[in-house]
Amino acid sequence: MAANRRPTLADVAREVGVSAKTVSRVLNEDGPASAQTREQVLAAVAKLGFQPNLMARNIRVGGPDTTIGLVIPDLGNPFFGAVARSIEDTVRDRGLTLLMGSSADDPDRERALTDKFLARRVSILMVVPSVGADHSHLKTHRTAGLPVVFLDRPGAGLATDSVVSSNRTGAQDGVAHLIAHGHRRIGFVGDLPTKLYTRRERLAGYRAALHEADIPYDRSLVTDAHDQHGASAATAQLLSLADPPTALFAGNNIVALGIVTELARRKRKDVAVIAFDDVELAEALEPALTVVAQDPEEIGRSAAATALARLDGDRSRARTITVPTRLIVRGSGERPAPTMQEA
Repeated sequence: MAANRRPTLADVAREVGVSAKTVSRVLNEDGPASAQTREQVLAAVAKLGFQPNLMARNIRVGGPDTTIGLVIPDLGNPFFGAVARSIEDTVRDRGLTLLMGSSADDPDRERALTDKFLARRVSILMVVPSVGADHSHLKTHRTAGLPVVFLDRPGAGLATDSVVSSNRTGAQDGVAHLIAHGHRRIGFVGDLPTKLYTRRERLAGYRAALHEADIPYDRSLVTDAHDQHGASAATAQLLSLADPPTALFAGNNIVALGIVTELARRKRKDVAVIAFDDVELAEALEPALTVVAQDPEEIGRSAAATALARLDGDRSRARTITVPTRLIVRGSGERPAPTMQEA
């Protein structure tokens, strides 16, 4: 066998001096084989470093793979990393392995990834839906019993389980906290695209808090960014207004980093900031960052538990699980408005 070639079933058979069918019977435990033959086959497998092609076997016998396919928008976002880790922890005892791919929030790329996962007959499919994606192509798989769970955002064209955060309520709580500290000019820096479910829900919460406090909605105080650099630019734009905001609400953790960076660059310590979603080293900032924290661990656990229940035969109606957020007060969101400082 060439040193740079992966060992095959035939190589193992040749090493032992038996047929490939005998090796297959031993590895799959689906036929008679003597204890001696079994011992020799396993020894040859270990010696050669042979890895069975489980995907090929599962397709051949018509069974599912022992994997979960997870499609997320960004492998680098700590939020999705925490969700994935929680899913993995929850399913590990069931002998399932988590496979991940990034859609980059592109519906075509998402479709390509889901098709690849379906081709290898994953046991469970989990998707963070991209804006504009149509999930109706998953209906036949869902009807056939494949557990499909949407995470963070609901899908489109398919009635199936979803696990989301309390985006609207969380944003409303955060903005109300700023209002309670005297702020009436509150900027909102949201995610892109503007049709993104989480962005729309958080903006709705922002507007609800203003309405509750009888503060008029000012479109000039609302802007968007998709990365840290864009959020810095959006912050600069808001601060350059003739009547600039005295507080800023960040629509997600990446946006929050851009806002904090721009304020530090300008040496602005008078602007209150609250972020939706926690940020690594938030407590190391000066002042520490007040956040509306999601619970990615609970999102992952709930999604995995729901999928496992479906795998075990639960055929009840599709449901949406909403995981609560919580306001963590650390200092940046408690800076009073200038009028209160003067008072």
